[in-house]
Amino acid sequence: MANSTLLKATACLVLIAAAMVVAPLLTEAAPPPPKISCGNVTSTLAPCFEYVLSGGKVPPNCCAGVKSLYKAASTTAYRRNVCLCLKSVTSSASPAAIKNAKSLPGKCGITLPIEITPTIDCNKVN
Repeated sequence: MANSTLLKATACLVLIAAAMVVAPLLTEAAPPPPKISCGNVTSTLAPCFEYVLSGGKVPPNCCAGVKSLYKAASTTAYRRNVCLCLKSVTSSASPAAIKNAKSLPGKCGITLPIEITPTIDCNKVN
């Protein structure tokens, strides 16, 4: 009889200990998704480089990249990462290239929540 009570008490302690270990794992938030890096931005927009540098007709795969990046930038943090990358890239671009880059969203049928310019304050991007 004493052995059975001791066995039940031990089993309860083991269950409680297991619950204390497992419970935090179940309630922790999932890790955040990976950031959109500047490398992601530039590789996604690579089909647009010729248009940005030379003008002319916007290639269809450029618009596909613009739309893909627009969809991927679904949070304020992601949009700010994209903004910082575009700001960095445009800081050394010619005025003509910046003008062409600014025209891309409209030519691809989307409206961006940011203006492509080297002077944008990315902290104000929501």
